[in-house]
Amino acid sequence: MPASTFTPAASAAPGTYRFEVGSTAEAVSVIQTQLGPEARVLSVQTSPRRGFGRFFGSPRFTVVAELPAPALPEPTPVAARAESPLGDNRLGLVAGTRLPVVLRRAGFPERLICRLETSPGWARALSCPLHVALVDLSRDLRAAARPLRPLPERVAFLGASGVGRTTALCKWLSREVFMRGRMGRVWRVEFGRPNPAPTLDVFCEALGVPVEHYSPGMEESPAEAAEFHLADLPCLPAAGTREARELTQFLDRENFAGRVLVLNAAYDAEALREAYARGRDFGATHLVCTHLDETPRWGRLWEFLIEGELSPLFLSTGPGLTGELELDVLDRVLARSLPLVGEEAYA
Repeated sequence: MPASTFTPAASAAPGTYRFEVGSTAEAVSVIQTQLGPEARVLSVQTSPRRGFGRFFGSPRFTVVAELPAPALPEPTPVAARAESPLGDNRLGLVAGTRLPVVLRRAGFPERLICRLETSPGWARALSCPLHVALVDLSRDLRAAARPLRPLPERVAFLGASGVGRTTALCKWLSREVFMRGRMGRVWRVEFGRPNPAPTLDVFCEALGVPVEHYSPGMEESPAEAAEFHLADLPCLPAAGTREARELTQFLDRENFAGRVLVLNAAYDAEALREAYARGRDFGATHLVCTHLDETPRWGRLWEFLIEGELSPLFLSTGPGLTGELELDVLDRVLARSLPLVGEEAYA
């Protein structure tokens, strides 16, 4: 019987081994001898023979087997764990000095990392594997994130210049029309300041959605029983100005209870905080983050998803007027922040 070749499976997960055998009996013998009774077979494939060897002799098999990792100690009961700074008791499972490195690579803001480092749970389990710490942290982040709130029927889209405010409105409009089968109306608002949006006009016409240019004192057309009403506003004015007062009065007078703040996630952290605060000054209720296709580190968004007061509406991952939006905000940010850097931390 040809001797079997037994090597770690470099292309497979840690703890797996690959070897070649000539029969199932040989495979059983090799597994018991080399790995022990705890090992389990993951796959068996016929090994191709080359040249004339493929016409003669017995077939060879490539076997991949796994040796389970040692069982982890039982976790401390939840009631006995230290209080988490995020309102949960699972943050005690950390991974020493590696975890801060992972969080910084993912773009987590320093202020949030400091909150974690000063929590009682941070020092409780320094020997915990990093992947376990990341799983526990993801649960804490999800539990601490701002709960989702339904969007009212009357919604205004707010934002600074260049954030993709009108594009975000069009994405939401296309979702309402194409995916939910609803019809409504759109206002384009200017307040004496230019709000050029020719794309919005053409897009609404293509969808069959009425778009009107708002002017003070105008009355809503009674021609429809609109299921929703969206307003595209000019860029946010500076606080304390006449334009700011005019915008606030418009939102209150026209009963726009839904106020979606649009942020360009590619901006630096300080610019994002400033824009977030300006949106709150105008009563923003929901949050849309755009330009995620240009933002490599999504972890920076946790500052607004946890410490902010706005309910996340969606993420914009491309410039198109339809599609390229992620409604499962928490899942997508988790997937792009914590697991993405987990392997790098071991390098």
